[in-house]
This record gives sequence, structure tokens and C-alpha cells, in this order.
Amino acid sequence: MQNIRQTLTRFSAPILIAAFAISVQSCAEPADKFFATAILNTNTISDFGTPILAKHINDETVEFPDIPSSKKNGDEAGKLISNNILYMEKSLNDIKALNATSDDRKAIKEKSIALYEFVIPVYKNEYTNYAKLCDSKADQAQKDALANSIEQKYAAKFEKMYIDLMETGKAFADENKLNVDWK
Repeated sequence: MQNIRQTLTRFSAPILIAAFAISVQSCAEPADKFFATAILNTNTISDFGTPILAKHINDETVEFPDIPSSKKNGDEAGKLISNNILYMEKSLNDIKALNATSDDRKAIKEKSIALYEFVIPVYKNEYTNYAKLCDSKADQAQKDALANSIEQKYAAKFEKMYIDLMETGKAFADENKLNVDWK
């Protein structure tokens, strides 16, 4: 009986290890899904810390006297920022849920998480305050000062983090033969 148990253990252990390894590997998302979640979703924050984003937020509050449907409620910029925050938090949760089964996936996942964790607090604080200024029709100089402050504080670090993530993403896309237009 002892010999049978040893024989079964000797043969079944490698089989169980192999089955476990295959099951862990099969739990990983396909490369295109992983790429879309961890890399492509960051396109929505690519204008972070730029005058383009500040203008986009401010444009939410613009009314045109000859177009009645352009009448604003006074909370449009704030709603834009709130919706962006919700989307970023969902994206961050989706990225955290990804299975990083290789070194390149782990690096992409870590860099993508770090990027969102850098951006979200700025949206919750500075950009929310900027949106409040826009919604309240504050003086343009006051809005410009806050937008410039955001750019000065955060843009360089964001750009460095974003470019690093994109370079890692390009290598991943090439390695996995993903058809990506990097224009």
C-alpha cells in the first residue's frame, strides 16, 4: 500500500503542477484585451496637464445668445470632471483586475496603475476646482492661473510616465503582433 501511494504521488504531482501552470496561464487575458485595458484606455487622459484640457473643461460652460439650446445649468464643467473621474476609477479597477502573467505584462500593469493613481487625485482636487471656476463664470485670469499651476506642477511628470508606458506598450504590441497605429 505504501508503494502504491508513493508511485501515485510521484506521477500525479508533476501532472498536477502542469495542470495548475496551464490553468494559470489560460486565465490571462488575450494580448489584445490586456493591451486595450492597460494601454488604450489611457488615451482618455492623454491631454492631462495641458491647455487643451483646460479649454475643453471651460468650453462646457460656453453659451451662445442666439442658440437657446446652448443655455447652461451652471454645473456642466463639474459634471464633465465627475464623469471623467468615474471613468478613470473604473479603468483603474479594470487594470488592477488584469492578470499579469509575464514580466512585460507586470511592468505595463504597474505603470498604468501608477499613471491613473497620479492623475485621479489631481482631477478630484485641482481640476474640480477649475471646473467650479468655469461653472461660476469666474474671471479668466483666475482660471488661467489655476490651469497654469496644474500644468507647472504635474505636466512634466505625467508626460514622462505616459511616454514610458507607451514605449513599454509598443514593445508589447510588437511582441504580440498587435496591429496598432501609433500616430
